[in-house]
Amino acid sequence: MNTKEDYQQKVEAELALAQAKLAEFQAHAKVVSADTRISYNKQMSELEQRFDDTKARLKELGEASDGAWEDLKEGVETAWNAWSTSVQHAAAKFKA
Repeated sequence: MNTKEDYQQKVEAELALAQAKLAEFQAHAKVVSADTRISYNKQMSELEQRFDDTKARLKELGEASDGAWEDLKEGVETAWNAWSTSVQHAAAKFKA
């Protein structure tokens, strides 16, 4: 991505897909046993926290000057990678 706007749009699209995945997990958690639901809720809390962190970093990037946004891009990438890893772990756990 060459411009801040292009990058921001890309991450916003990924966040929209991520939000849909969270909704899918939440719907699945409603149809499982109480013990399993407790585990799901704990995992969902972590996912939501990482999702919010990614959104916050993206907001910072959006507010950054054209010269400074590249410096913030790494923070967005780190937050996004943490989110992605958490989703992969949750998906594996939820399927078990």
